[in-house]
Amino acid sequence: MPVQALFKPFRLGALQLSSRVVMAPMTRSFSPGGVPNSKVIEYYRRRAAAGVGLIITEGTVVDHPASNGYPNVPHFYGEAALAGWKKVVDAVHAEGGKIVPQLWHVGSVRRIGTEPDASVPAYGPMEKLKDGNVVVHGMTHQDIKDVIAAFAQAAKDAQRIGMDGVEIHGAHGYLVDQFFWEGSNQRTDEYGGSLANRSRFAIELIQATRAAVGPDFPIILRFSQWKQQDYTARLVQTPEALGEFLKPLSDAGVDIFHCSTRRFWEPEFEGSDLNLAGWTRQLTGKPTITVGSVGLDGEFLQFMVNTDKVAQPASLEKLLERLNNDEFDLVAVGRALLVDPDWALKVREGREGDILPFSREALTTLV
Repeated sequence: MPVQALFKPFRLGALQLSSRVVMAPMTRSFSPGGVPNSKVIEYYRRRAAAGVGLIITEGTVVDHPASNGYPNVPHFYGEAALAGWKKVVDAVHAEGGKIVPQLWHVGSVRRIGTEPDASVPAYGPMEKLKDGNVVVHGMTHQDIKDVIAAFAQAAKDAQRIGMDGVEIHGAHGYLVDQFFWEGSNQRTDEYGGSLANRSRFAIELIQATRAAVGPDFPIILRFSQWKQQDYTARLVQTPEALGEFLKPLSDAGVDIFHCSTRRFWEPEFEGSDLNLAGWTRQLTGKPTITVGSVGLDGEFLQFMVNTDKVAQPASLEKLLERLNNDEFDLVAVGRALLVDPDWALKVREGREGDILPFSREALTTLV
């Protein structure tokens, strides 16, 4: 199967990509003080220089006291951080690439003691007490408004510094997904109950983001069935239910859906080979990004623990077949690109044998 399909240009309105290869967002924690530095600039520049069409940055937190959950994660607010991101944008554009930030609020998984203000508890759909102390603050209507405003402002700032769009992180059991999922949202107000009600927070957030950036600035939404709290979780069980879930999000202003699965080749529902990105494209008519162990033979959860395992480069045959069939439009590559900045170039030139394998060690440095 020829690799050309991966290197056809893609166009959506004003967004023009030189290839279908997308760098998946991956938390790297190399931005002390929340500011992307020269190493981070170079990390993204190298991928753009080697043929990645669209870079989605690591999760970068919005301007809310409880948005962050991890050390050395970049901020998407404040003069210093935005100046750092502006340098990243300029470096990527100079190489002919395009870049969007992944806007992030971790929600209830934040722990007391986390920067920037260690005293701030997590915020989530539901209050959680431990030994009489609030470890998760249940969000009020005002809190919901504040977080939505923070996302809208971040999107506006992204547009101002020259980013090519934004991705809203609505997956993997972080804040937006905590509202989606009944396992973490048992609210009794209009933000809880049915999946339509549990989607209200995301819908209002997307509407506010769209209002902030105008009609032509691309908004990507990343969503997933699986959660870090439960890898077997599912928001929906049928294609019909998926269509009902996606329609209001699409109508609110999503341009591209980034459909996060752990293994792209797995069918989403019985009776069809389509994966989540395939179904989403069919149901919404919007472009989709597929993701999940592209180019590797071992999926990422195996590497969340201390392990000597190595994921070897894997054949792209099945992926190319699906891309050629227009199942999805774009292909996000994570760990294969994390360890090998020249992955796209090597694939394009037929040098698959030169692609570097991925091991846990790759997570410890920025190359």
